[in-house]
Amino acid sequence: MKFKDPQTLKQIATLLNIDFIGDENFSIIGVNEIHVVKKGDLVFVDHPKYYDKALNSAATTILINKKVACPPGKALLISEDPFRDFNKLTKHFNPFIASKVSIAESASIGIETVIQPNVFIGNNVSIGSHCVIHPNVSIYDNTIIGNHVTIHANTVLGADAFYYKNRPEGFDKLLSGGSVVLEDHVDLGASCTVDKGVTGATTIGRGTKIDNQVHIGHDTVIGKKCLIASQTGIAGCVIIEDEVTIWGQVGTNSGITIGKGAVIQGQTGVTKSVEGGKSYFGTPVAESREKLKEMAEMKRFLKGRKNS
Repeated sequence: MKFKDPQTLKQIATLLNIDFIGDENFSIIGVNEIHVVKKGDLVFVDHPKYYDKALNSAATTILINKKVACPPGKALLISEDPFRDFNKLTKHFNPFIASKVSIAESASIGIETVIQPNVFIGNNVSIGSHCVIHPNVSIYDNTIIGNHVTIHANTVLGADAFYYKNRPEGFDKLLSGGSVVLEDHVDLGASCTVDKGVTGATTIGRGTKIDNQVHIGHDTVIGKKCLIASQTGIAGCVIIEDEVTIWGQVGTNSGITIGKGAVIQGQTGVTKSVEGGKSYFGTPVAESREKLKEMAEMKRFLKGRKNS
């Protein structure tokens, strides 16, 4: 999530009412999660296990809950509760704006795009040309949709990330300030859900086709020309490279990568990253040939025990 205008270290510290380490004029251009940070970004960290990862990341400002040595060329914001203060920044720089109409005045819709009845289109949404948006689709704020895109009924683009911190009084939600991007020639089936990124964009690449009742978690990036069948659940922060095929009722862990051209057979649990160009099956996931060989060996073993 980039700021409209760059902020200084002192401006952010004053907004949050916290101390800082570094030049008060140090520039901050946005906030991001650890896996997508770039130079100029602010990232938060609130657990010692991840201190080194945050401090050594591309982020140049670290919102942290302990005074530590500041790496050269970076700045620190010292917070009692970085999670809470990260939410304050999202609220301040990207506040929720309630819509009073079905199609926001700030939305942009291209030529020869068909919008069916009862579609909701939020603030600052951009929809390209020659698209078809079927009834009861909900497109939340800041979503970007390319050309020649088809979205079937009841699909939701841009719902909040499923991201919570467990506190004694209950679960505290990390606010989502990101977006959803659909590139050209994407098709989405009925009743799909694509969550927005926490700070960046959940992205579906050009020419990818997705069946009914598929869920895609926050900050996931799906490549070009993929096929994803019904009732698949893809967790947050997953990378699916180009030309991947995922059959029905597949589930994935978060933070994994599925390599280019991989085929994931139905009802597989993708528990780890897998290489491209191969077929996979089962839970935990394994190459299809290996898994089928294991099953055949187990069958022979059980048959032998039965006959002994």
